[in-house]
Amino acid sequence: MSGDVTVRAAELTALISEMVRLGGSHEDECRIVSEHLVGANLSGHDSHGVGIFQAYVNNLQRGLLVPNISARRYLDEGVFLQYDGQKGYGQSVAAEVTEHAITRARAIGICVATLKNSHHIGRVGTYAEMIAAAGFISIHFTNVTDHHTMVAPFRGAESRFGTNPITMAMPTTNPEEPIILDMATSVVAMGKVRVANDSGKTVPEEWLIDSEGQPTSDPAVMFNDPLGALQPFAEHKGYALCLMAELMSGALSGGGTIQPGNERLDGIINTMTMIVMDPHRLGDANLIAQEVDAMVDYTKSARPADPAKPVLVPGDPERAARKERGANGIFIPEGTWVLLLEAGEKLGLDRSKALEIAGLA
Repeated sequence: MSGDVTVRAAELTALISEMVRLGGSHEDECRIVSEHLVGANLSGHDSHGVGIFQAYVNNLQRGLLVPNISARRYLDEGVFLQYDGQKGYGQSVAAEVTEHAITRARAIGICVATLKNSHHIGRVGTYAEMIAAAGFISIHFTNVTDHHTMVAPFRGAESRFGTNPITMAMPTTNPEEPIILDMATSVVAMGKVRVANDSGKTVPEEWLIDSEGQPTSDPAVMFNDPLGALQPFAEHKGYALCLMAELMSGALSGGGTIQPGNERLDGIINTMTMIVMDPHRLGDANLIAQEVDAMVDYTKSARPADPAKPVLVPGDPERAARKERGANGIFIPEGTWVLLLEAGEKLGLDRSKALEIAGLA
């Protein structure tokens, strides 16, 4: 089947789970990875969804991604925990580290946990949501160490960074509606450029520069030599946050920054530093949550500039996307779908069987 497709979440999860299994993973890892990737699509973050799985297959075949790996704790000093992901599936090892950080924060009030040498951890907002669900607050810094650079520094005509997301979680009195900030420090996530390229679409010129440092609307400059670069958001402000995320994650974790003195095998190895805090240690948690609610209500009461677009807070777009895509299915452009089917074939999954699992036969 060619062309764009729309697949229901359950069937798409089953398809990705089967591909992960064929890559050598046990049942729990298949579930964690497939639910995380499809969950990103459901949340409206196609950049971190199933479209990236073809890169995972390439890394499996190159030995840059190793199935069935647990995070190895190599430092445990009260507030501080450090882990080595050992090139395991990031969705699995990062979730494991997050659970340990929650447990430690519950015991002593705060935890600073780092993760290095992890294959792509996916949508960092997933881990922030786990922490908020436990009633805790978190701040996350993430980088990529062995990939080619993609983001230009402010005033730069060539790239020096990854997209280096910064993520935060703040619970409210409604467990279903935490505030979840999860943003790339580039003007747009690289995956959104990939989706545009797969769909044969152009992008806003302010997103990209070409290899000569000139603005361009052609997403292909990020995939064909000579490579272009993404721009940081908000000029010098986004660039400064990008640099700090690089240092907070890469330097503090021991996993290394993207500077060329560190090895680059063109994989997707992430580092992450997270700070998890128990608000109960800072006063009455209920009063804190009520103050958060009051501020959220006040913010959203602002008269919208466009009546059709009400004021939102971080986390609202993802909740709206889950409702819409959960009901209507997940749209996958033709280019992304073809690459996903090809990835399955590399693992031994016949295309007709893949279509059957996806409910498209």
